[in-house]
Amino acid sequence: MSKTPFSEGITAGRLSAAELSENFGDLHPRFDDHEALVAADRCYFCHDAPCMTACPTDIDIPLFIRQIATGTPEAAARTIFDQNILGGMCARVCPTETLCEEVCVRETAEGKPVEIGRLQRYATDTLVDAGVHPFKRAAATGKKVAVVGAGPAGLAAAHRLAMHGHDVTVYDARPKAGGLNEFGIAAYKSVDGFAAREVDWLLKIGGITIETGRALGAGLSLDGLKATHDAVFLGIGLGGVNALGVDGEDKDGVEAAVDFIAELRQASDLASLPIGRDVVVIGGGMTAVDAAVQAKLLGALNVSLVYRRGRDRMNASEFEQDLAASKGVRIITNASPKAVIGNGAVREIEFAYTDDDLNPTGDTIRLAADQVFKAIGQTLEGEGLPALERGKIKVDDAGRSSVAGIWAGGDCATGGDDLTVTAVAEGRDAAEDIHATLMA
Repeated sequence: MSKTPFSEGITAGRLSAAELSENFGDLHPRFDDHEALVAADRCYFCHDAPCMTACPTDIDIPLFIRQIATGTPEAAARTIFDQNILGGMCARVCPTETLCEEVCVRETAEGKPVEIGRLQRYATDTLVDAGVHPFKRAAATGKKVAVVGAGPAGLAAAHRLAMHGHDVTVYDARPKAGGLNEFGIAAYKSVDGFAAREVDWLLKIGGITIETGRALGAGLSLDGLKATHDAVFLGIGLGGVNALGVDGEDKDGVEAAVDFIAELRQASDLASLPIGRDVVVIGGGMTAVDAAVQAKLLGALNVSLVYRRGRDRMNASEFEQDLAASKGVRIITNASPKAVIGNGAVREIEFAYTDDDLNPTGDTIRLAADQVFKAIGQTLEGEGLPALERGKIKVDDAGRSSVAGIWAGGDCATGGDDLTVTAVAEGRDAAEDIHATLMA
């Protein structure tokens, strides 16, 4: 985050430690035992449950809720982890309001779905907190698999491969494993270091070695990995940040939202983080909302989230949009950035109003800004990658790339939506295909 003398409005310690602690508390606190039983009792345990169809990882939702209702949350956790080994984090960050809970029969009938996400957290936390790992590793196969990227897709693939008896080495460019879960989501969604604890718990399966500070490049090439391993899985995410493409974008105070979120997630003292008085976030997805809300929670006086299309076109869910508004974030739609204005550092940013087809209407607006966060999408980075399609690694339904012996999944690949839960499903499914291929 910018700390130059040009950005006088960007300062640390706008709020007290007590205020920051309250602001960054758990967004959805864990159920206690009684709350979980009451919530589980609302489930109809549908035979043809629409919630299961809506879950990208195909968790047997009625079964795990019934197991909670009968007082066996450990069994419920096993049901969840069978399909989603990162079910604990997904319970915290998955947009359940637009997936399983949106199609819940209770939602259709009453406008209030079964709280599937919080029930999933209750079950999974039971095992993770106890340090119990419900799976055992199969006999060693002698096969070695390289996984590049220790995010949701890579970790899910590594665990499933290790469970099948393969030796897995996970390489990641960052100093810690976890990927998006550790560096890319709002701090109030993952409190008390849960992302790191979940990784430690996952590694209890055995057979997985993680090497951090290892990015694809001269010292870690795909050709080299192919030569020393029986298969390679790429879960490298999207490391680049799209540019605004406007005059003044290089001014001090203009930065990537993902960098702001990552710095906040790794900060040991939130009061030490500088934040602007007038913050503008450009984008309409989850990253934009996470950045805008956290800027407000850090003490920014005015936070505006500006999106070039209408509110109904925002990738952020209605829940996330409402969360931002409830925290005091001003949401401006149908406005596209035109210029960053200032002498050395940003002072204002000008937007052109647009219609639904992004055509300028002729009207403009200027917003005061001493800090601007870009959240308009990310791009794939890496050397010597397999064939690309629409800026991502082209894969088939099994995660196979254009190069034999290389699979890919998660945000870097042309699979499904850019969601944590989707990345987990793609990593898991690619691992199954890798296993079938290696043992054929």
